[in-house]
Amino acid sequence: MKSKRHQKILELIQANAVDTQEELLRLLRENGYEVTQATVSRDIKELRLIKTASSNGKYRYSVSTRKQQSDLSSQFYAFFSKSVYGVDYCKNFVVVKCHTGMANAVCEMLDTMDINGIVGTLSGDNTFFVMMREDKMAQELAEELSKYM
Repeated sequence: MKSKRHQKILELIQANAVDTQEELLRLLRENGYEVTQATVSRDIKELRLIKTASSNGKYRYSVSTRKQQSDLSSQFYAFFSKSVYGVDYCKNFVVVKCHTGMANAVCEMLDTMDINGIVGTLSGDNTFFVMMREDKMAQELAEELSKYM
């Protein structure tokens, strides 16, 4: 329920110039979410929403992309350390060995991290490949990922 509510909040702040918790609370209730002001306040904190100036000079809630990327990175490395048991590279490919069933999830998280030099990824059940633009980039990524095993 919480994740659906968080998704709805993100939709609402994108579609509407929401500038107060009360307005967000009203919009959530109009969309079938019976929540309290305290819940909305916690959701704003958990989603790391910030107030930014819109083109008309008024402030509105929006998502902090910098903080989101930082949070994603820390989540990735925590997840990575529990899921991966081997990293190697050959030419411009990085090979990541995972516990059974974990490769797709780890690979998907890596894909969202916007790492320079990644051309693409391919995932199986317990292994995924990362194609890097250059051999040196593959070596650097493999060495960096190996630190988190």
